[in-house]
Amino acid sequence: MQKVLTPCAKNIETLAWWEGAFTDEELDILQAKAVAATGDSYIGKGAIDNEMRRTQLDWITNDAEFGWVFTKLAGVVSELNAQYFNFDLTGFGEALQLGNYTAAEQGTYGWHQDFGTAGASRKLTAVLQLSDPADYEGGNLEVLTSREPESVRKQRGLIISFPCWTVHRVTPVVKGARQTLVAWLSGKPFV
Repeated sequence: MQKVLTPCAKNIETLAWWEGAFTDEELDILQAKAVAATGDSYIGKGAIDNEMRRTQLDWITNDAEFGWVFTKLAGVVSELNAQYFNFDLTGFGEALQLGNYTAAEQGTYGWHQDFGTAGASRKLTAVLQLSDPADYEGGNLEVLTSREPESVRKQRGLIISFPCWTVHRVTPVVKGARQTLVAWLSGKPFV
């Protein structure tokens, strides 16, 4: 089931979501891999800024082990794009990112956009929530589509999609841990 929030100029939605694409067992597999993440949380061109971002990262590629994630996510994002964004997309231009935001580190990611730095041109972001909201406090995904930030509903298995130019952040986790999978869909650069 998909739903959409507020529209913006040119009939492009600012935020759309999809529920129920992944089973609990599939979410468990992805969440376990995110919990085990130990990679640095960099921003931009490999820079590390612990004031801006505190997250352990891991990556999954479109291979025999995780190809099913790409297939399932591609179907959902394709539907959302056709209904709400209508971007010219070519697919996933890079690996999918697993993130683990913990209260021990006050896991956070400050205001930013998802344009990326090199390679394929990012056009659409998709965030899959892996954690049960009862397992953590804080860690709100907020988008800035007007003067005031809008918090995205917390729900395990919810996929949120928005244009890469959308300013967004994750507020500090103050209890427990929050895990996500983030994908970027690419295409020819916007003109």
